Amino acid sequence: MAPLVRLLNIEKSYAHGPGKTFVLRRVSLDIEDGDFVSIMGPSGAGKSTLLHILGMHDSAFAGEYHLLGEAVHDLPPKRRAELGKQHVGFVFQSYHLLDDMTVYENLEVPLTYRNIKRSERQGMVADVLDRFQIVGKKDLYPNQLSGGQQQLVAVARAVIARPKIILADEPTGNLHSSQGQEIMELFKKLNENGTTIVQVTHSDVNASYGRRIIKLSDGWIVD
Repeated sequence: MAPLVRLLNIEKSYAHGPGKTFVLRRVSLDIEDGDFVSIMGPSGAGKSTLLHILGMHDSAFAGEYHLLGEAVHDLPPKRRAELGKQHVGFVFQSYHLLDDMTVYENLEVPLTYRNIKRSERQGMVADVLDRFQIVGKKDLYPNQLSGGQQQLVAVARAVIARPKIILADEPTGNLHSSQGQEIMELFKKLNENGTTIVQVTHSDVNASYGRRIIKLSDGWIVD
């Protein structure tokens, strides 16, 4: 069986005067269904760039990206966006919640992309509020929550539509250590229940939650 994700010779560069500056160089990587991968490396190594390519936020790259057997690199933009919304959940370091929406409304947003009936959406939101123990926060706005609570909502939003893969970019970067640990334990539980996770992290502790560690340096995968 093909892996969930297959990257072949992914390269990302920017024009720089007459030449090019490379952010990623010949990155080839397989990620299996149910894997938990930690991507590490110094600042500027290309970690977040790689994650945004996986999340289909960036389509300007060379090489091949296959997700669930589909050649993402060959897809028209509309189909690529559909595939991303259907199968990928993204957790940002700075939460990216919508400020003018309540917790409940923030959680409902990813479901509206999927033509899920309103009654079914209500059930799914209620289920996630309960699972993440944030029922009491459902009518609050992001600015009424602590950083840890906002990140909890962001993770809940990423998983609500039951994606095949969750991508997390420094998910505990803005949190106290105890809040960060709570988020990592949550990822561990999600992974044990079958969700594939790829996280970018500077933290050895966070990285150790993964089943394997990929190290990047100057855009290259290094052993």
